Amino acid sequence: MLPSSTVENYLKAILQHQPGAPAALVPMGQIAAALNVTPGTATTMVKALAESGLVLYEPYSGVRLSPAGEKLAALVLRRHRLVELFLVQVMGMSWDEVHEEAEKLEHVVSERLIERMDQMLGRPEVDPHGDPIPDAEGSIRERELHTLLTCPLHTRVTVTRVVDQDSEFLRFIEQHDLKPGQAIEVEARDTMADSVRVRGRDDRRTTIGTRAASKLLVEVFALAAAVLLTAGLASAQTAGAEGIELPSSRFGITDNSFFVEEAFNQEPGVFQNIFVFERSNSEAWGMRFVQEWPAPGMRHQLSYSLGFSRDGGDARLGDVSLDYRLQVWAGGDGRPAFSPRASLLVMRDDGETPIDEGGLGLEFNLPFSREKGPLFLHWNAGLQWIPSASTTSASNGSDVTLVSPFLAASAIVAVKPMLNVMLEGRFDSEELVSGPRATDRAGVFTVAPGVRGGWNVGDAQLVLGASVPVTRSRDETDTGVLLYFSFEPTFRR
Repeated sequence: MLPSSTVENYLKAILQHQPGAPAALVPMGQIAAALNVTPGTATTMVKALAESGLVLYEPYSGVRLSPAGEKLAALVLRRHRLVELFLVQVMGMSWDEVHEEAEKLEHVVSERLIERMDQMLGRPEVDPHGDPIPDAEGSIRERELHTLLTCPLHTRVTVTRVVDQDSEFLRFIEQHDLKPGQAIEVEARDTMADSVRVRGRDDRRTTIGTRAASKLLVEVFALAAAVLLTAGLASAQTAGAEGIELPSSRFGITDNSFFVEEAFNQEPGVFQNIFVFERSNSEAWGMRFVQEWPAPGMRHQLSYSLGFSRDGGDARLGDVSLDYRLQVWAGGDGRPAFSPRASLLVMRDDGETPIDEGGLGLEFNLPFSREKGPLFLHWNAGLQWIPSASTTSASNGSDVTLVSPFLAASAIVAVKPMLNVMLEGRFDSEELVSGPRATDRAGVFTVAPGVRGGWNVGDAQLVLGASVPVTRSRDETDTGVLLYFSFEPTFRR
């Protein structure tokens, strides 16, 4: 039997209602109700599916998918949920109107097109409603979630999934700030009044019915675990870390580190503007502006940065970089996120560094990121290559090649989805010009504890942060302050 749209609809309905127990069956009445057909019509179709080997049917008991039917149903779900996410993130449609469109498109899009969508969206794990997206083999990664009726009271939880696709219900959820990613607490349940009271963003309190509460799935966020992890990081700054998983809704902020690059490109339709101001105890200061653009999706990213500085004299334009970054892995399936970057550097002479104005260089960086629960780890390895560096001390304009490798790592704890504490470390092995055709190398080690907080303003995100970088080089220690500002607006809906 060819997998027609009717066949696919039946298989998908069985999969979505199929219990977790290996031998459990779905009652035929449940399938008929889900597809809005009579029980007799549903039974006739299920018998045909059983003859094709796609389901296991027991008369008067129910039906269950065979392994072949389960894989086919999962691939239909994959197409549906990727189409929903594409319509929201790329086409700018609202999350409450994409279900019906995806119901039609899931039967006509090719696997090649679905693969390109998946790649463009950065290999996402969930759709706009928090439903898991099966992978290309039909495997579904499920998480242990609670409803608002079963989660602990007075405990911070994160809305992770909405299991009802009705447009009116989704609008109700959005109006009450209960979309996936929102951090909330259940304050009270009243069985007699059939209600649940929830405290959300800005201490806003909302009372909803138990039926609505049963359709909101949440993940419990253990604040005590975050505090313990923070203490552990503070006492072991140089300890190694285990690999962890890609961003969940615990982290409302995922790409705003200060010294250690995170491995997540910009989402389609969103660009980022970053301002960083840093001042040392020697009263020298530097400022940097960075702008990052998807090109056009998460797979490719283009960016540039402009540096400004002053060290005892007038403020001047510093180095300029033009960057390209490729999202090789988005994370998940036991792998970290990975986005190698290549940058063209335009080096500016500030009167003290060994680079003549207009000199060119290259920089390469290999950033990795993984998450587990309230903890995010990031690590980088890279180098800066300057093929022609000279100083006035170099006779006859002699040039040298400078190669400066670096390593970096950071640990970030989500105290709340939009409030993170951070500990970053970076080691640079800087090669410098020391004379005619001669170079010297200096090790520079920086440790920076910090904090960042964010706010979602309509479709945009605003992030503020600060850290205290402590730098040691050539037996000298410098303590400074870093201020960070990021604004991520959308440029299309």
